[in-house]
Amino acid sequence: MKVDAHQHFWNLKRVEYPWLTPAHGPIYRTFEAPELEPLLKEAGVDKTVIVQAANSAEDTDYMLETADAYDWVAGVVGWVPLDDPDEAGGQLEKYVKHWAFRGVRHLIHDEPDPDWVVRPIVIEGLKVLASFGMTFDVVAVFPNHLKHVPYLAEQVPGLRMVIDHLAKPPIRDGGWEPWASQLAAAASYPQVYAKVSGLNTAASDAWNAEELQRYIDFAVEKFGAGRLMFGSDWPVALLNGDYASVWRETNRALAGYSEAERAAILGETAVRFYGLKV
Repeated sequence: MKVDAHQHFWNLKRVEYPWLTPAHGPIYRTFEAPELEPLLKEAGVDKTVIVQAANSAEDTDYMLETADAYDWVAGVVGWVPLDDPDEAGGQLEKYVKHWAFRGVRHLIHDEPDPDWVVRPIVIEGLKVLASFGMTFDVVAVFPNHLKHVPYLAEQVPGLRMVIDHLAKPPIRDGGWEPWASQLAAAASYPQVYAKVSGLNTAASDAWNAEELQRYIDFAVEKFGAGRLMFGSDWPVALLNGDYASVWRETNRALAGYSEAERAAILGETAVRFYGLKV
């Protein structure tokens, strides 16, 4: 079972995406399931998880409708207002009844306050999320958010979290610290997972498996394959590559690992973390 644990859809006529502007070039348009389907088949990917692209109920509803329409969608990471715990609880009461709803994400990297996710009111919202048994995707875009993950793990120990895109390490510049120390600190908490995703858009224009290798190897060393999962980050991936290149080069970077480790990263971890129905 091959699972893409991080992909997006957006419909510019139906949902507002404040971050998505013409400056984003090739991804400033609508992307929907029929465009991704043949790319999945070509790569041999069986299931996907759609991840929110807007802090809105409209986006979540749109993703859940898409999940109902395409049998290769195994889960949805939606949105609720974590800074309004009562409202978040009310929305979760509704969403958890849908088979595909598996967790929540908030675009914390777009918040003016880089410490938004550790505000006391947000911590209360995350406690509500944990009480429903749902997961939290952390958009920990280095250097502002990764350092908060240990604090979140201690404040809400029952919350299972996954760090999106290995927190966007400084690959393009060949950077290492303090990203490595912060990732290792986050990995020391067993309820924290990470996604091997979005690395191509943090790399150079001529990126390949060799450029990504030491960052992926470090993640495997600290998390183990059982807490890592592959994600394409499509269509954001189109800013520096395409679906086929992300799949190919990620597999090349994992080629030296055992069959069991590759199976975990390329599918089994996502199924277990999100509780996917596959």
